[in-house]
Amino acid sequence: MSRARALVSGLGRAHPPPPSTSSTTASVLTNVGQQHAQKWRERGFAHAAVTVPEPEPEPELRQDTVQNTMKDTHKTKSRVRGWFRSEQCHLEDLQLRCEKAARLHDYFFASEIQGNVVIYDKGLIPASNTEAADLFSSEVVDVLATGPGVMVVRGAFDASAVDDASIIFEGIIDEERQTGRSSGDHFAQAGINDRIWNGMGKLATASPRTFADYYNNDVLALVSRSWLGPGYQVTSQVNVVGPGSLGQSMHRDYHLGFQPMDRAERYPAHVHKMNPMLTLQAAVAHVDMPLESGPTTFLPFSQTYPEGYLATNRDDFKAYYADHCTQLPLSKGDLVVFNPATFHAAGVNSTEHVRRMANLLQVSSPFARSMESVDRAAVVRAVYPELLNDVAISGMDTTIENVVFAAAEGYAFPTNLDLDTPVGGCAPTTQADIVLDALRDELAPQILDGLLARQETGQKL
Repeated sequence: MSRARALVSGLGRAHPPPPSTSSTTASVLTNVGQQHAQKWRERGFAHAAVTVPEPEPEPELRQDTVQNTMKDTHKTKSRVRGWFRSEQCHLEDLQLRCEKAARLHDYFFASEIQGNVVIYDKGLIPASNTEAADLFSSEVVDVLATGPGVMVVRGAFDASAVDDASIIFEGIIDEERQTGRSSGDHFAQAGINDRIWNGMGKLATASPRTFADYYNNDVLALVSRSWLGPGYQVTSQVNVVGPGSLGQSMHRDYHLGFQPMDRAERYPAHVHKMNPMLTLQAAVAHVDMPLESGPTTFLPFSQTYPEGYLATNRDDFKAYYADHCTQLPLSKGDLVVFNPATFHAAGVNSTEHVRRMANLLQVSSPFARSMESVDRAAVVRAVYPELLNDVAISGMDTTIENVVFAAAEGYAFPTNLDLDTPVGGCAPTTQADIVLDALRDELAPQILDGLLARQETGQKL
């Protein structure tokens, strides 16, 4: 029996909890075999307050790096003042962080580890709003922050929901081709590869039902909250990579990963370290992706290298990546989740027939702004009737909230506080709050439209 299955389904061997264990945590531990309960206690989960495991200490810089830096006045000032420079990037420092093996023992809910990628099964992930879910959230942070930096959830999306969305996406691609609005991607022109910008907004307006069935996903919502907290924003781009398409060079992602090198150097070191905390990167496989179709490659643990945003153009780093990166085949519905600072690159599609389609997701912190500008009011207006119908049939539940959180603006700022004055707190009502209240009260779409219009024009609600 899987270790996590004992926790989730309650089939593990019962045993008395340790004296120091809280009553709430004890109720969870009684469903886990004695051996694994001991493993939990060793990892610091013996108390009600869930804490993230302490990160491993950063490896020391090479001695000659420190000595050379101290000899160089410019470098000394840069380092003391808290700035990274591309000339300070040394491959040995990356190697110290990356040349180690992830241990299944450290990831309680995981099913296996392949190529240093932590793999989970959807059926063994705890339900939302449970203590087990809190423990899983701590584990997600461990994987992304100090662990390998990349994880896969097998079967996270139902195949039927993925297929329905794929049909809509193919229709959008065809329509954009016919109207001359088609685009390629970062590494191939239109016609070989295809990309749908603002895939989330276009899916919602083209088929609200498909949108709701796709984004009601508990797994995506749970991992997003684990890394970013509530109020996150989802954007997506659909990427279709045709047979014969070349791969990418290794890179990091949004925000700093999209900046030219000289501009990235202008940001202080603490911004380089903080930047990955603003975004969660993910991708949903819309087709089966064998290795020869070129699924994304990763360099596990590379997100722990602070200077990495300035090293992606270095030939020695590129060569090391090519020799040490890992790549896994994916099945339709699998969800890949990774720290945006983890070095990665799309692979070569060497097949003759596989059109590798993935929905690339950026989930952004409410304290940052999304990669794309999305008309969220239009998305909400399109989807709301479908959600209202769902509420009438089965009542308000977390799957409906998941759709609202993906579609609506969940953060109150920036705003004109003269017009949009906070009521009962420090922040005004968000668009997501308005939609959720409307669904709970089962307000007609016309009434919601009026509420959204009043908010958009700064009128009191």
